Amino acid sequence: MQGFERRLERLVEGSFSKAFRSGLEPVEVGRRLTRVLDAERTMGVDGVPVAPNNIGVYLSPDDFDRFESFADALARELAETAREHAKAEGYHFVGPVTVTLVADDELRAGECDIAAEIHEGLRVGSLVLPDGRRVALGEQPLVIGRNADCGVVVADARASRQHAEIRAQGNGFVVHDLDSMNGTLVNGTAIREHPLADGDEVRLGNTVLRFEAS
Repeated sequence: MQGFERRLERLVEGSFSKAFRSGLEPVEVGRRLTRVLDAERTMGVDGVPVAPNNIGVYLSPDDFDRFESFADALARELAETAREHAKAEGYHFVGPVTVTLVADDELRAGECDIAAEIHEGLRVGSLVLPDGRRVALGEQPLVIGRNADCGVVVADARASRQHAEIRAQGNGFVVHDLDSMNGTLVNGTAIREHPLADGDEVRLGNTVLRFEAS
């Protein structure tokens, strides 16, 4: 939640700050969201907890109106909070994380309901580069390395010319080490081939890339 609170401080600067002088606080929405992930998680077939990834945040009409002008940005921050919490708790998602804000006439100002479900959806993924850029993943393998013809070129002396490859497999993606000199790590563990889960960090030499299933 600390990361969410820091990003929220930047989000509400300027004109947005007026929306937070009274009523429901977005930080409380974030806290409730993480509690719902904990309560609604299930055990996957591989013994890894699976958390809901399709999340609806129901607000009173008054609160919805206050948040409407920056609802998309708030939904993105709440989705990132869900990813961060899942990573910290060891949960996986089976599809992209989506958060939708909805007005509910049955709720009073300050009240909030959250409904979450596991939704497998279409295979979607992206790779977040160190500079924040995102590279969408598709059916074609994505090669990462120092060579200029790689799909993702890394300027890292400890990375091989063709270091690793991300491929579509089943409902998701896997990262495969291409016999690199210094190896490929996922979340700090050396791998030969590894299925990627939302939020996984892939390290090549000194370069860290983040996988997002969204």
